[in-house]
Amino acid sequence: MKIFIIGPAHPYRGGIAALNDRLAQQLLAEGHQTEVISFKLQYPGLLFPGTTQFTDSPAPKGLKQRRLINSINPLNWIYTGLKLRKEKPDLIIVRFWLPFMGPSTGTVCRLLKRKNKNNVIALVDNILPHEKRPGDMLFTRYFTSAIDGFVAMSRSVFNDLDQFIGKKPKQLTPHPIYDHYGKIIEKDEALQKLNLDKNYQYLLFFGFIRDYKGLDLLLEAMATDQIRHSNIKLIVAGEFYANEKKYIDLIEQLNLNEKVILCTNYIAEDKVNRYFCACDLVAQPYKTATQSGVTQIAYHFEKPMLVTNVGGLPEIVEDQKCGYVVEVNSKAIANAISDFYNNKREAQMLNEVKKAKEKFAWDKLTKTIFQIYNDCSSDKKS
Repeated sequence: MKIFIIGPAHPYRGGIAALNDRLAQQLLAEGHQTEVISFKLQYPGLLFPGTTQFTDSPAPKGLKQRRLINSINPLNWIYTGLKLRKEKPDLIIVRFWLPFMGPSTGTVCRLLKRKNKNNVIALVDNILPHEKRPGDMLFTRYFTSAIDGFVAMSRSVFNDLDQFIGKKPKQLTPHPIYDHYGKIIEKDEALQKLNLDKNYQYLLFFGFIRDYKGLDLLLEAMATDQIRHSNIKLIVAGEFYANEKKYIDLIEQLNLNEKVILCTNYIAEDKVNRYFCACDLVAQPYKTATQSGVTQIAYHFEKPMLVTNVGGLPEIVEDQKCGYVVEVNSKAIANAISDFYNNKREAQMLNEVKKAKEKFAWDKLTKTIFQIYNDCSSDKKS
């Protein structure tokens, strides 16, 4: 098939772009002519909270892409949609993760659809945003009305889709493993590369720092007596997309300067394995969530996880096997951390993680996409 994936790709950074690149590689490996149609302008500078939208990492090998879409220029949306329609793709896979992108990608998809053929499938990360803004519902409805079928990667998103899509086909499949961040290395080697003392044990909080991700709760857990007087340290690895001062002040107030290691520049792809391989447990104390790419990086590097009981996280991490599912409060987080270290759970949970990671193969995602495509085609014929 001739397939277009619409969404960010290299050199844009972050999990959405990484998944698009990896999905394109999977489809190519399955024999499909695949191209990613990316943004030439994704976020205007005023709306982007980080330092840069781009990565210095090399582009994935063999990946074909074009940067065409300007997210804030309606004339560009029309031009792009009409241009791509002439190329007659068999299948369009479009990513949706933020209502802001609904007008641009929704317009492109409307114009790109082949006459009398339902061939536009949305791969939906979030349908209800973590951080609400004016116009969210309007933009989301505009987007979903242009789509023929939907694939969700968490049960919460799958259920929330009903607010927007009526009886259109939808399927649920787990977020695949991010397996392109390098190989597993020995813990001692990782610690050495990060210049960390081998006499301590390390938790990892990884990814862009936003308020909904609950870093404040994890810091409060680190300040409890049971953690403060242990040899456990917390690595915070990721760029601030929230008010940095708020977290620095909290570390000061809780007297955690010696317990928290801040690595708050963007972590390049070829350095990611150092952080995951250096830690014992990956902590995701999110206050809200759908699914998370961080869990799928942790599975790749075979690390137990601590997640909160929100969104789709409990679907991915089985409590007391691959890690912990706890309530959204610092006490519950601290108790799980203490249990992990005091009762030496790492080896047992590592075995469960190795078994579970087999469930998140990339061909499961592509099979689901083609199943939705076939369902849409059947609906059209009927």
